[in-house]
Amino acid sequence: MRRLPPRMFVIVLGFAAGCSREPVPPAPSQPISILEAPIADLRKALDEKRATSRDLVQQYLTRIALYEDRFNAALAINPKALQEADDRDRERAQGNVRGPLHGIPIALKDNIHTADLPTTGGAIAFEGLVAPYEATVTKNLRDAGAIILAKTTMTELANWVAGGPTPMPGNYNGLSGYALNPYDPRRDPRQATGDGRPVLNTGGSSSGAGTALNFWAANVGTETSGSILSPANQNMLAAIKPTVGRVSRYGIIPITADQDTAGPMAKFVADAAVLLGGMEGAGPDPNDDATKRCTPPANRDYTPHLKLDGLKGARIGIPRAFYYTQVTPPGSTEARGGLNAAQVKVMSAAIDMLKQQGATIVDPADIPSVVDADVKSNFLTWNVCSGAENARGKDTNCSIVFKYGMKRDFNAWLASLGAAAPLKTLTDLRNYNTAHASRGTMKYGQSQLDISDEMDLRRDRARYEADRARDLALSATHGIDEVMNAQNLDALLFPAASGAAIAAKPGYPTVIVPFGTVANAPTPDFPQGFDARPAPYSVSFTGMACAEPRLIELAYAFEQATRRRVPPPAAP
Repeated sequence: MRRLPPRMFVIVLGFAAGCSREPVPPAPSQPISILEAPIADLRKALDEKRATSRDLVQQYLTRIALYEDRFNAALAINPKALQEADDRDRERAQGNVRGPLHGIPIALKDNIHTADLPTTGGAIAFEGLVAPYEATVTKNLRDAGAIILAKTTMTELANWVAGGPTPMPGNYNGLSGYALNPYDPRRDPRQATGDGRPVLNTGGSSSGAGTALNFWAANVGTETSGSILSPANQNMLAAIKPTVGRVSRYGIIPITADQDTAGPMAKFVADAAVLLGGMEGAGPDPNDDATKRCTPPANRDYTPHLKLDGLKGARIGIPRAFYYTQVTPPGSTEARGGLNAAQVKVMSAAIDMLKQQGATIVDPADIPSVVDADVKSNFLTWNVCSGAENARGKDTNCSIVFKYGMKRDFNAWLASLGAAAPLKTLTDLRNYNTAHASRGTMKYGQSQLDISDEMDLRRDRARYEADRARDLALSATHGIDEVMNAQNLDALLFPAASGAAIAAKPGYPTVIVPFGTVANAPTPDFPQGFDARPAPYSVSFTGMACAEPRLIELAYAFEQATRRRVPPPAAP
């Protein structure tokens, strides 16, 4: 299913209305506006009968019809959304409210199975694929009463298709092209990058545009390394990248189970916390053993952790080296990392605010593996194998975890589709893309798929296990764990989404909060006279496994003390 053009929304509205089987409560004459409305306000309006779920869905669909063609935020719209809203309204009228998401319209990234909508991963090879089973997270959300309004656009197969020499830009896929960032919805004017990509990076493989534009109340993204945190940062959203295992991955197109997770993206921390509760299972999922890792809070309710004084007495570490100031890794002559003057100003203001709210700042709280003088013990010298430059025989000094995990887990996912699978193996996908290049399957090549498919799961297993152990040692044991334990920290404070990679390897959680803006000043520069709009810039609170409740406390207190999120100017 391709994106619906505006004229189709009239059909959707009429079809859904015609499917109503019983009378439902009439919509109020002065319904609540969904613009910038927190989930709590939507729930209150529903509880007080000032709005119905049908009314909310109609408002969201109207905005999609008006603005979607400008932003490309969705890959599919649920044609039964109004019917589902009527069902939730009937349940509410009968006194059956499933939970805090009852009747709330949300969206899912299009790599998350829905048994009634296509799940394509943005790949032409999977166009129209309707999975034979729903993802556990989809079932949990529907059981909690949420209405799945849409499937969001994404970077094709979560951006594990094309690395070097021609890496695929973020939020591009073969089915719908590029999504745009509502904070500057224009195309890149530079000649070298003038292929339709956005002038302002949309961030990661998940899309945050639709939530920022009030196309739905919140959305679910997925992350292997940065694809929840980066789009949240770029679209001024609050988001929670959960501990790997907190939310079941069953029914989600994978890159590698070692790091994959779904997580909530929303305009406000409270909304993300409510959505996380709806995503999480009451107990372990038999289809995902990692869900035994964290114990859900009572009633899967994170709202008791929305504390205005959550920062009082907190110990927050500042990982200065690399993340704030440049460092020269061992064996290198070039400095890396650091912030520019505008970013320094934003982060200095954030740190001052944390102090004002009663937090103790431990500065510096450098991550030991980032400053280690031994090449083999330094996190910065150990990268993810990526692109043709790290094909077999050229991958000695990088981790094969991604490319090995993709072969293992993608083939297992295809097998889980049974007769519904349009392809049987990763090799089939590569062959399909080559054969259908005229449709755009090879716009940026497929070097990531190539280096994954060359993995021999039996012969390369020992190397994979060694690389995975090194990943964990550098990111956790000699990394985040070491500094947090030594300094008795509640969290590390990272600028924007810069801590995503080190936290992703051990599957550690992060909560990101909108805070400021900086200049959009890439290299090479934009043409003279081009007035680039500012880029959003957030702060991130990262902790160790299963620390989501504490991180939510810190992030919520910071958000409420600052309230720096500004809606995008692109759509009124």
